[in-house]
Amino acid sequence: MLTSVERLLFIRAVPIFQELRDDFLVRLASVMDELSFPADHTIFTQGQEGRSLYIVVKGLVRVHIGDRDLAQLKEGACFGEMSLFDAEPRSASVTTIEPCECLMLTQLQLYDAIDETPGIAINIIRLLSRRIRELNSKVNAYEAKSSAPDFTRAGSNLSG
Repeated sequence: MLTSVERLLFIRAVPIFQELRDDFLVRLASVMDELSFPADHTIFTQGQEGRSLYIVVKGLVRVHIGDRDLAQLKEGACFGEMSLFDAEPRSASVTTIEPCECLMLTQLQLYDAIDETPGIAINIIRLLSRRIRELNSKVNAYEAKSSAPDFTRAGSNLSG
């Protein structure tokens, strides 16, 4: 369990909260739930309804679709934030790689916070944009690799 001071210090270092006032962060930190998960525990699955954002306090999680890993997230990283805004099913699953401690912020808690401090919405939009850019970069690299001709196949005749 984190003390209220430890929570404040931790949340202050999380990218989506970095530009917010301390008085607001104190209030936000006080409403977040602390959760502990064992290793190899599925926090949520793709397709599941979600209305909460998680922040890794300690440990490591993997974001995946089926067996394909999309990312590994460690201390200070957020996940689950998309479902807070679009009310769509989760786009991926998240499973712990090692025992984890997380803070959870619900949609209602976040909306109350945005009403009080709209800047948090801008920070979350920046985080989502960064993740989309990273995913686009991975997709482009994968497509470039897939479309490149393979001249190493046995029996290829490059001399004509």
